[in-house]
Amino acid sequence: MTAAASSAFAQDAFDFEKLQERAAAMAAKLYIAPPSRVPEALRRLNYDEYRQIAYRADHALWARDEVPFRMQFFHPGFIQLHTVRINEVVDGRAARIPFSAEAFDYRGAARAAGSGLPADMGFSGLRVHNQLNKPGVWDDLVVFQGASYFRALAKGSHYGLSARGLAIDTAGPGGEEFPVFEEFWVERPVANAKGLRVWALMDSPSVTGAYQFLITPGGVTLIEVNAVVYRRAAKAEGAQVFGIAPLTSMFWFGKSSASHPDDLRPEVHDSDGLSLHTGTGEWLWRPLDNPRAVSVSSFSDENPRGFGLMQRERDFENYQDIEAAYHLRPSVWVEPVGDWGRGEVRLVELPTPDETNDNIVAFWSPATLPPAGEPLRVSYRMHWFNEAGGNTPAPGTGIVVSTRQGRSFTHETNLRRFWVDYGGGALAKLSAGEKVEAVVTAGDGARVAHASAEKNPHTNTWRAAFAIEPDGSGKPVELRCFLRNNRGGALTETWSYLWNPETR
Repeated sequence: MTAAASSAFAQDAFDFEKLQERAAAMAAKLYIAPPSRVPEALRRLNYDEYRQIAYRADHALWARDEVPFRMQFFHPGFIQLHTVRINEVVDGRAARIPFSAEAFDYRGAARAAGSGLPADMGFSGLRVHNQLNKPGVWDDLVVFQGASYFRALAKGSHYGLSARGLAIDTAGPGGEEFPVFEEFWVERPVANAKGLRVWALMDSPSVTGAYQFLITPGGVTLIEVNAVVYRRAAKAEGAQVFGIAPLTSMFWFGKSSASHPDDLRPEVHDSDGLSLHTGTGEWLWRPLDNPRAVSVSSFSDENPRGFGLMQRERDFENYQDIEAAYHLRPSVWVEPVGDWGRGEVRLVELPTPDETNDNIVAFWSPATLPPAGEPLRVSYRMHWFNEAGGNTPAPGTGIVVSTRQGRSFTHETNLRRFWVDYGGGALAKLSAGEKVEAVVTAGDGARVAHASAEKNPHTNTWRAAFAIEPDGSGKPVELRCFLRNNRGGALTETWSYLWNPETR
């Protein structure tokens, strides 16, 4: 499909301000769910049949242009039954890109479903390609598909966790609401473009929104987000929790898990921890877990400097999965632009029986929201990367490299034991004879029985080893640990963990 194909639809003046005006006008009206434009033949496709529909690379938008990006589109069908409109923006004017069956290859049982499809049906999403890893090879860069979900890649990474435009009432008692990107606008890039600009219109029963994305590929792929969200007057009291910059990932089991399923692999996860840089400058690390019941942790803060879901374990030996390549799943760091005020970073951990479910959600929840009809404006940068470094925010001190827990079956069997290994920073230069203290605290429900710190000569890391004694109340226990030197200075970030004797 070429840009000329969009000429079948009228061209309109477009900019981000006009998109905000449209979102504000929508917020003043009751929400009406758009009717599905997907024919019944596509609805009946099963998983295998749907996979027999493939986009033809030679029809990619801008494939014949000397520009650094190309764009393909996803076909509706199977479970992808919500279609979106996609527009190309050239010199400030937007034109609709019509659906065309000629752009797709229909094989097997899908052939019959590909006939007589209307040009106004729309697509189920879009995919952007870039020569990310090697000149002349067009690799995936970013995908927008389903509700307000999107995923991006950095150089050398494989798809893993996802981001969303907005999360509403995640893990709330009344059920979660999933706002949807109903329409997209993509600016045609110039020959020397470093990034690609995308806009999206959000709609849902509770909110509308205008989003602007600037996507810059590289060793660290950067997505700069400007969002303007409006609460619908009719639903202003309905949505209780707004999740800003939500990240969604998967954690089945790992070193920190209290139990291990009967699986060949040592670890299975897209992310292994939540990293948080607070407004006061403290760095926190919360290892992820697969609980037996829903777990929600909140970290109150003011003007946070950043947070993200990290995949710190990069050694293939710890996953042993050639196909899934979990060691190449990206980390994502959210860096606020401007002051975000008071609120909290929330971590939601849901139980999952396997690796097919995204059971981890992290987001910023502001303490107050503007009145209905007034804009909530928020800007942030998303860093997608494999290895921290360069312009990627990271603690300047030692970081947690692994967490292990268990108990002894022969000595002090009433205690729960933890090993927290730290590496990097100044720790690597410290000799085994240096005086290093493990500072461990436990909240209500347990006491710290003993704690120590020693250098591991086999890995050049330092291990905090400690044990807690539960008081029998069954209360979840908040644990914190960091290493400090003999002058009282912190040598590491703070390890934060919620140990629940009932659900872990």
